[in-house]
Amino acid sequence: MELVPNNSLKCTTPEDGRRLAISLALQTSFAMQPDEHVQEIIRTTYANNPEDLLAASQVVATEFATIAAANDYWR
Repeated sequence: MELVPNNSLKCTTPEDGRRLAISLALQTSFAMQPDEHVQEIIRTTYANNPEDLLAASQVVATEFATIAAANDYWR
């Protein structure tokens, strides 16, 4: 499993960076829990819990902040 596509956080646009952040968050989740059956159970649980969804959003935000810094905030 490739956790950082192309071994780089460089992106052309902030939109591409946001997509990469979501992808990295998902890849991290799959890497930590590779069992598909358990993933489905977890997904069902957090999909209906606003606190869990906010926590997942925070992970994406952290990934995006890292990507933005790696891209010099697209200056």
